Amino acid sequence: MAEPLSLGLLGLVLLALVVDLVIGDPRALPHPVVGMGAVIAWLERAWNRGSARARRLKGMLMCALVVLGTFLLAWATLALLAAIHPWLAWFAELGLLANCLAIKGLRDAARDIAAPLARGELPEARRALAMVVGRDTEHLDEAEVSRGAVETVAENTVDGITAPLFFALLGGAPLALAYKAINTLDSMVGYRDERYADFGWASARLDDVANWLPARLTALTLWLSALCLKAWGRDEITPRGALAATWREAPRHPSPNSGWPEAMVANLLGVQLGGTNHYRGRVSERARLGTPRQPLTAGHIAATLRLMHGGWLGFLLLMAAVILLKEAL
Repeated sequence: MAEPLSLGLLGLVLLALVVDLVIGDPRALPHPVVGMGAVIAWLERAWNRGSARARRLKGMLMCALVVLGTFLLAWATLALLAAIHPWLAWFAELGLLANCLAIKGLRDAARDIAAPLARGELPEARRALAMVVGRDTEHLDEAEVSRGAVETVAENTVDGITAPLFFALLGGAPLALAYKAINTLDSMVGYRDERYADFGWASARLDDVANWLPARLTALTLWLSALCLKAWGRDEITPRGALAATWREAPRHPSPNSGWPEAMVANLLGVQLGGTNHYRGRVSERARLGTPRQPLTAGHIAATLRLMHGGWLGFLLLMAAVILLKEAL
């Protein structure tokens, strides 16, 4: 196994990025998140009962078991493979790291929405959006479909790319997989409804803690990438004022972390994100982020993808600079 915060681990993560960009997640191979989800679902069915206090305690125990269990299982597997032959552990860790990243998957999902939307095929765009969001999409117009796609790309730049990169460079595949376990717990039980408010409390709070620094660093690197894109002639991107606006607006989001990349993207593109969503017919109001200088269109999805790529690349360069500085000292 590569040493955390080392040049060797940095090289391994770079290769994992290439693998993800080229191959993505092959559907024929089992994904670790599927196994995590099965364990979480089984524990939720067995333990999510009793008093509010009992459910909160059992939720905390489930959270600890899943996260620590994922880390220890990954670490033990790599250690066993390293004892057989170092190359076995190296290739296994490369595969696990690539599975923790979702650059190609996020890009392809966004393009699947943008392409029919640009052709005027709104029903197909709605169906593609429904594959990646929980909101109702049947009656959304072009602007609302575009908003859903832009928000998804902005938020998942952290969850699917920069946060896994952050933890991979801190602790290799075991820590990156532990982060994915935290993220999966939050996506499955981290809700504030009657069923999960107590049982999922620990999962939601741990996800907030894990994403706190990556979300804010990602907002910064999105802004830095926007400076480069603007210099290269991308006039649809306006970095001026985006930092200050994001600082003001991000705390309005119900999530302590999602608001940072979403507010930054909204202000860089001169559009407004947030507003009214419907979930199984129920209305949910989200804080509005950004000042709308223009209506949202399919073109803003492509612009958000450019920011996404610039953001994760800037994030990687920032982390690499820290590693190189550590090696030099």
